[in-house]
Amino acid sequence: MVFKIAVAQLNFTTGDSAGNARRIIDAARAAHAQGASLLLTPQWSVCGFLAEDASLRPSFIAACDEAVAAIVRESAGLQGMTIVVGHPAGQTQRASAASVIREGRVIETCARPLPPAQGHCVFQAADVRVGLVVGADAGLQGQAQRARQAGAELLALIDAAPFHIGGDDEREAMLGQCARAAGLPLVRAHMVGGQGEAVFEGRSLAFGADGKLAGRARGFAEQTFYVDVARADTGLRLAADTAPARGRDADLWDALVMGLRDYVRKNGFKSVLLGLSGGIDSALVLALAVDALGKEQIRTVMMPSPYTAGISLEDAREMARRLGVRHDEISIRPEFESFKQSLAPLFGGKPEDTTEENLQSRIRGVMLMALSNKHGHLLLTTGNKSECATGYCTLYGDTCGGFAPIKDVLKTTVFRLARWRNAHDPHGGGADPIPERIITRAPSAELRPGQKDQDSLPPYELLDAIIEGYIERGMGIAELAASGFSRDAVEQMARLFKASEYKRLQSAPGTRVTRRGLELSYG
Repeated sequence: MVFKIAVAQLNFTTGDSAGNARRIIDAARAAHAQGASLLLTPQWSVCGFLAEDASLRPSFIAACDEAVAAIVRESAGLQGMTIVVGHPAGQTQRASAASVIREGRVIETCARPLPPAQGHCVFQAADVRVGLVVGADAGLQGQAQRARQAGAELLALIDAAPFHIGGDDEREAMLGQCARAAGLPLVRAHMVGGQGEAVFEGRSLAFGADGKLAGRARGFAEQTFYVDVARADTGLRLAADTAPARGRDADLWDALVMGLRDYVRKNGFKSVLLGLSGGIDSALVLALAVDALGKEQIRTVMMPSPYTAGISLEDAREMARRLGVRHDEISIRPEFESFKQSLAPLFGGKPEDTTEENLQSRIRGVMLMALSNKHGHLLLTTGNKSECATGYCTLYGDTCGGFAPIKDVLKTTVFRLARWRNAHDPHGGGADPIPERIITRAPSAELRPGQKDQDSLPPYELLDAIIEGYIERGMGIAELAASGFSRDAVEQMARLFKASEYKRLQSAPGTRVTRRGLELSYG
């Protein structure tokens, strides 16, 4: 063996540069004790991902610089160890950079994108020439080729690419192709954890020079991932543990759980609250919350109106019982009647319509926000991507809340995940948590007699297929119609999407799990 590489696949916190530095220092000491000569940390490891406008503040950059200096100072005694840390570039603020640290000094700093005149960043670790790449973008293969031309024997990629469904397969294929094209083994250090709306799956990787996978870290878990590097007649040979590949629903569930858990904890909340309606969306959010935070940190409230079905009350109670969470019921009938009576003189005798439907949702929003304020719970909204895309929600009603765990999950996927979660208990939250009737009942907002979602929307199988094409793949109306969809249905979806933009701009953040979320789909 020539040397051992350690990848610090850690869950960093945006803005906590001192805390992030301490975690890197601890990881370096532990890896050094295990005989590692090179420690790689992910892109943005010092500052965390998505610092946004904070990166324009001189104090933020100064704190990052001090964190790097602390790592330099406190790792000075780690003889023979080289540490790569990701951080913002001080002069260009939003640019990404990496510092190569060894025995109390910075021996190299590499910014992204590299200036054309420089073109590569190569340093020595043990007796191996390592080419460092910051971020896997369209220029990756070019940087890899230039590093090889500069004498690199191994590529070290530090990366922070937000999760999206199916993205891990695409990245493995892309990085394997890059290693094969450059003729160099490659080690990727990737971030794990939720930061704002983004979630990172980890799964740091190692590839041989032939592009074949040599090792894979676990997904959605912190881990120090070790890669052994040895010389062979044909060059360097890499060996590491390989975590098994998983199904997409398992990954999606863990992404949603991690995104919710980290948003709650990193924003200083200890507990969450949600309205439990007896419907599929709130049921799925409750199951996610229990898996993310534990049943002791969850509170649910059922708020029946005159139009709430008895089976909705029964199903909500049953689900709360199965998961062992606190569950309360508050009738909104008195408030609803009082509002109608107070407003009647101003409504001018007009018949009841969506105004009265929205009143019920807004009364519930007021009550939930009051409980959130009084007890310090973070209120979770339960709307899905299909509803958010079409505006099938009430502004200042069911959109009230601080975090929307399933806002990037289509309704058909909600049903599929509910069945998946009933068949699996990955976090020990409880087996078979969602009553079957919640999954099989026709969806309804229950804001008027006999109401069904499909009274206002196309069938979800059709609607979601159109949303996926229009939003996630960027297809236009004519293109979707030409592909076989009803032009009327496509135009209805596009009209609803554009008309409800103002609602989405005021909605709570939520975990992004698709390539294109609602916020990136204007037009």
